[in-house]
Amino acid sequence: MSLIHNEQTKYIANTFDRASTSCITVGVFAPIAAALYAPTNMAANLLPFVISAVCWLFTAGVLHLSGKRVLRRLS
Repeated sequence: MSLIHNEQTKYIANTFDRASTSCITVGVFAPIAAALYAPTNMAANLLPFVISAVCWLFTAGVLHLSGKRVLRRLS
């Protein structure tokens, strides 16, 4: 394989990994921060938050594993 192909493969894998990090930030950490600073009662909205967080975490996991799979092309 050429050096250019290796660098492009690493770039694609990093893109997947950055997208997975963004999913965790947007889907999990941002709602937690909003709940901490919101004056409303969070207990009433707990179930949708948990379901959403699980979905975002699953998506992040799939994206991260996709990036690892792309890197396996280099071996």
